[in-house]
Amino acid sequence: MPEPSEAPAVPPPPPGPPGATVATETPPAPSPPGPGARRSVTARATLAGAVVSLLLVAAIVLGSRLLRDFDSALLPYAVATVFLAFGVAYRYTVWVSAPGARRLFRKGFGSFFSADNFRRAPTALPRMIATYLGFQKFLGARSRARWIAHQLIFWGCILAALITFPLTWGWFTFTSDSGSGPGYEMRIWGFKVLGFNALNIVGWLMFHGLDIAAVLVIPGACYFLWRRMKDRGAITGQRFAYDLLPLICLIVVSVTGLLLTFSSIFLHGGGYEFLAILHMVSVVFTLIYIPFGKFFHIVQRPAAVGMQLFKYTARQDEQVFACKRCGEPIDTTPYVENLRGTMQDLKLDYNAFVEYCPRCKRVLRGNAYLSHVKKGFK
Repeated sequence: MPEPSEAPAVPPPPPGPPGATVATETPPAPSPPGPGARRSVTARATLAGAVVSLLLVAAIVLGSRLLRDFDSALLPYAVATVFLAFGVAYRYTVWVSAPGARRLFRKGFGSFFSADNFRRAPTALPRMIATYLGFQKFLGARSRARWIAHQLIFWGCILAALITFPLTWGWFTFTSDSGSGPGYEMRIWGFKVLGFNALNIVGWLMFHGLDIAAVLVIPGACYFLWRRMKDRGAITGQRFAYDLLPLICLIVVSVTGLLLTFSSIFLHGGGYEFLAILHMVSVVFTLIYIPFGKFFHIVQRPAAVGMQLFKYTARQDEQVFACKRCGEPIDTTPYVENLRGTMQDLKLDYNAFVEYCPRCKRVLRGNAYLSHVKKGFK
């Protein structure tokens, strides 16, 4: 899914069938949005970010029982999550304001919440959520190693978020029923949901969940960092702030979190204060950075699931669009029409380009080059 800051590549208009004349005049480039349009998008995005941030603050206050369960030592983390909410809402609004993303958003979430799609294929949505969002099987087709590394990062971050956010907001509390343990109670919004012994396996998992998440994240992040330093294909297009910095942040957060546990168990708290500050700084920076870096695709992905469902339901109805040159199926007819509409929204004037399969596009480009460009060098 393209990032909102990246302009889509504009291909040349496809030439017609062999023997047909090819227009040599380049269609006019799409005009950039004016200052008024940009100000309007910025104002809407700022308003959306402010509303989401205020809602999160209200949820923190109410969920922590008017701050009675809120731990002031975790205030920097809570403030970072408020900035995270503002950034995600701001950038998401900017993203869906672009014509292509807006159409994807409407079609994707329209299919996602369609009662008709649910009646025709009741198991399609749960399966796509599991395979496309949860296990990301599309990555396994590219490389098994990349899929495993991505799964380690994904589930490690999910586990860390499920533990960290509620604790930071004061929604979860752990209290000792005897003043010094080992019996503890876990409460959510003040209601007891679980009692456990800190010395058994359940207690160990409860208190070391973040360590488990760190152990999952570190090898996955290290693999991608190693790949970006060794793989030529990754090196040529990578940017430090966009591709490398997120991986470094994940490693630093995970390593400092493990060092906190190591210090408390084996060093009797030696260096704990310094490590706690370093860990806090790295977590706060990572949370604030998420909306403006590569990890923003986590927020975008559900719209892509809706688009997959949109294509799946059209395929069930056998609405397949065939290439106008070779007759091979390109994709579903509604998807091709949606792409054509996106081209029109962007004023690219290349509507016929979507009617050819990738192979025929390359062949027609080559024929146009041999017939009209290379001829000029003779």
